[in-house]
Amino acid sequence: MIKIFSKRLLDLKKIVLEAAAENFSRVGEISELNTLKVLNAMRRLKISDAHFKTSTGYAYGDIGREKLDALFAEIFGAERALVRTQFVSGTHALATALFGILRPNDELVSLTGAPYDTLQTVIGHAHAAKGSLKEFGVGYRELPLTGGKVDIAAIKNFVTPKTKLALIQRSRGYSMREPLTTSDIEKICAAVKAANKNCVTFVDNCYGEFVETREPVEVGADVAAGSLIKNVGGGLAPTGGYIVGRNDLVELASYRLTAPGMGDELGASLGTPRLLYQGLFLAPHVTAQALKGAIFAAGIFSKLGYKTSPLPEEIRGDIIQAIELGTAQRLIKFCQAIQKFSPVDSYAAPEPWDMPGYEDQVIMAAGTFVQGASIELSADGPLREPYAVYLQGGLTFEHAAIGILGAAQALENL
Repeated sequence: MIKIFSKRLLDLKKIVLEAAAENFSRVGEISELNTLKVLNAMRRLKISDAHFKTSTGYAYGDIGREKLDALFAEIFGAERALVRTQFVSGTHALATALFGILRPNDELVSLTGAPYDTLQTVIGHAHAAKGSLKEFGVGYRELPLTGGKVDIAAIKNFVTPKTKLALIQRSRGYSMREPLTTSDIEKICAAVKAANKNCVTFVDNCYGEFVETREPVEVGADVAAGSLIKNVGGGLAPTGGYIVGRNDLVELASYRLTAPGMGDELGASLGTPRLLYQGLFLAPHVTAQALKGAIFAAGIFSKLGYKTSPLPEEIRGDIIQAIELGTAQRLIKFCQAIQKFSPVDSYAAPEPWDMPGYEDQVIMAAGTFVQGASIELSADGPLREPYAVYLQGGLTFEHAAIGILGAAQALENL
């Protein structure tokens, strides 16, 4: 490591790790509590080798699929869950829930400002998109953030009797706003219900699972959704997504995923069941590794003079570490360095490209075992001001630390 990184960075590493000791300890305690939660659920539901068997075709009566749904519902404090490899991404799971619950002339509102780029395409109001909710006659409004935070006091007047669903994005997306903690989500959901008790509260839970000891449905959300190739898949899930929440809402989403009358009765597992179960079991630990990497990155780049969000000592609502780099050149060099220190495709040099669903060119570093898995060490960002990079993941803290130092070294050499 001495031959790769400068003495300055190695000395800085020691300082940052010493300062992070208390934070690392807290992350470890959360991981232990969440591991116990997952373990207890697996024990109560009597998970066995029989649930790891593959299924094909229609897959009627797939006991492994049914048990996995029950397991997610138990862990996330929900009445029902829909966990499927047929979801191609977190955005697909979110879109499935939205199209399942909403009907023409319903109103959708976002309480966390503009949603993530790909979800804006699903909604279709920021720019035209074929097959969007707008095309189906769903109205849309968004509540601007105040100082980077949700304006909870304004919700009582923003959510009206005609509002059908309130979208709450837990993570920051491509912005420098603060991610939401479960305490924040609890307050937002309470404010929505006070304004309109029938309004559905829907949380985009991507990047937030197992960061804390409570999940959105446990604190008042009606439904939540996310990706299996982020936190909850533990680095083993090869694809997929999940929806958890109120029984009737998850049922509606299931009809959108398959077809009315079929719902969650179908869906072949092929060769994935053991990976999904084992990944879920490992997820609290792997999430803790990613969190330690994020804390370390915040410490290193704060010391190097960059604006970081969150700061090293701040409480986190997700695994993402945002770092404002200031120029396109630094953003590109950072991502190329993360790719260079990846176990897969380390020889490749990522370049910005016109990625489907995004307004600006995006650069992505993802030398991952599962393509695009952002629970593995990865970094990305749109080529627009303030040229922030969004770092996430790390199956092991050791790898995260090496990649982060590699990125710092690349910027030091500019």
